[in-house]
Amino acid sequence: MDTFVYVFSGRPDMKEIVLKSGKRIGEGSPCYIIMDVAANHNGDLDTAKELIRKAAEAGADAIKLQTYRAEDMYSKKTPQFSRDNMKPFDLIKSVQHPREWIPQLAEYAKGFDIDFLSTPFDYDAVDLLDDTGVSLFKVASLEIVDLRFLKYIGGKGKPVILSTGMASLGEIEEAVDAVKSAGNDNIALLHCNTCYPSPVHIVNLKAMETLRDAFKLPTGFSDHTLGWHIPVAAVAIGACAIEKHFTLSRKQEGPDHGFSIEPEELKLMVQHIRDIEKAMGDGVKKVSTEELENYEKGRRSLIARVDIAKGTVITEDMVTAKRPGYGIKPRFFDMVIGRTAKVDIYEDDVLVWDMLV
Repeated sequence: MDTFVYVFSGRPDMKEIVLKSGKRIGEGSPCYIIMDVAANHNGDLDTAKELIRKAAEAGADAIKLQTYRAEDMYSKKTPQFSRDNMKPFDLIKSVQHPREWIPQLAEYAKGFDIDFLSTPFDYDAVDLLDDTGVSLFKVASLEIVDLRFLKYIGGKGKPVILSTGMASLGEIEEAVDAVKSAGNDNIALLHCNTCYPSPVHIVNLKAMETLRDAFKLPTGFSDHTLGWHIPVAAVAIGACAIEKHFTLSRKQEGPDHGFSIEPEELKLMVQHIRDIEKAMGDGVKKVSTEELENYEKGRRSLIARVDIAKGTVITEDMVTAKRPGYGIKPRFFDMVIGRTAKVDIYEDDVLVWDMLV
């Protein structure tokens, strides 16, 4: 069984999950970026491989499939969703991938230094993924109420990321407890909306803070909005992981292409997320090294308004505040007035204390 370690991160009560790849999920670590292929492989193994390659090239941390079987996922009597043109059972049957792909794609992903994941939707899928050596289990929002299933996943001893779309705090607590009851407390949560695509007015990014405060677990965001600006905003307010659907082209036919991002957009999203992380800083208000020249030359200090002969008592009309800023600071204006010039001072000279007595 793989060994995973908790380490302290940004908050004293918050911890990180450390994956066997060395990557971390939690505050104080780079955002863990997961690209969800879902059904965007179009039933073609080469397309799935290209998505892995493109995700790695763009800088994503993980690529994820969804491993399901129609027979184990939907009753044939489930009514059709309004967004789809066929019944759920038939739709899932048409887009499920061969399970023989899993070890092949996992091995392929190793060559690109990207974590390979897949969301399991049945017990056989959990066993297959565990045997394949995935670094964590990602649970879909719709599965969060199947506590027996969650306990089985937790029993594999690997970190578990729970999407929480449509779930109340009580349901999330039950799900977390189910995983923990299997002896596994390596858990992270993803705030999520389960509309495809999600309109921005239901996103409620502030719910991430609610989840962090309630459960003291690493918390991120699984996004289904159009574009990539919302997940970038999520990172700015503390998302430790981002999940986003990924396609080679939104022009393709299929249930997930339309709200996915394409390779060039993924590059921009990753770049923007990493820029945001750098911009967050350490919270210490200070002058950066890069600002020192502006600090010295662009700020104001006290300057001689006129020539001042040695021995002259300084009066207000002899002094002004101008740039540069490496002289006596303007806040000491009243302390300068009434002092005596120790040397000859010329118009526009920068005043320093050694000039005065």
